[in-house]
Amino acid sequence: MANPWEEISLDIYEKHMRLDSVRQLQTMNAMMKEQFAAYPVESAMILGVAGGNGLEHINTQKYRTVYGIDINRDYLRIASERFAALSAVLRCMRLDLVHDAEKIPQAQLVIANLLIEYIGYDAFRNVILQSSPAYVSTAIQLNANATEWVSDSPYLHAFDSLDAVHHPIDENTLIATMTEIEYPLIFRAAKPLPNGKVLLRMDFQRLRNQTVAVD
Repeated sequence: MANPWEEISLDIYEKHMRLDSVRQLQTMNAMMKEQFAAYPVESAMILGVAGGNGLEHINTQKYRTVYGIDINRDYLRIASERFAALSAVLRCMRLDLVHDAEKIPQAQLVIANLLIEYIGYDAFRNVILQSSPAYVSTAIQLNANATEWVSDSPYLHAFDSLDAVHHPIDENTLIATMTEIEYPLIFRAAKPLPNGKVLLRMDFQRLRNQTVAVD
């Protein structure tokens, strides 16, 4: 059975995400600029890279390798074309993160924005254990209404099939999951969205207990 993300048009996805009433594309772009700059690393991996939103913030003087992982081949092709200038650094790979964890490359930083919701805690934990990064930077969506996790828009029904792979994610369970594999929380920041939702960024560092930074 195909993953629903293999059937969703990137054009529709991006139009939905950049609507003024949603603004998740813009918010994640700004967040990724911060994520790329936050830690002393030379390699990174973006889980669910889609069309490459945020890749323009890759500093090629800092990064030797950045992996863009997605299950949708068209997304990866478009990301590669859009960011052809990054070809010396960017490595796009098609992987099913639920079933192909053993194929995940190692990277010093893993970025997973609005991704854990579609693979679940267990699969995400397996990916992190395989990649063994020094840092993990995540963003999850907090919803005022748990049943309305896709924002209302003219494109809403294009995402109906995602019900089959959606996993409700909450802050405390994600922290507990990461702590169990020795990745304590080191940073937390909430970014409000226009429709009452919140993008919550949470970063974790391997094997170190540090004071949590909150802004």
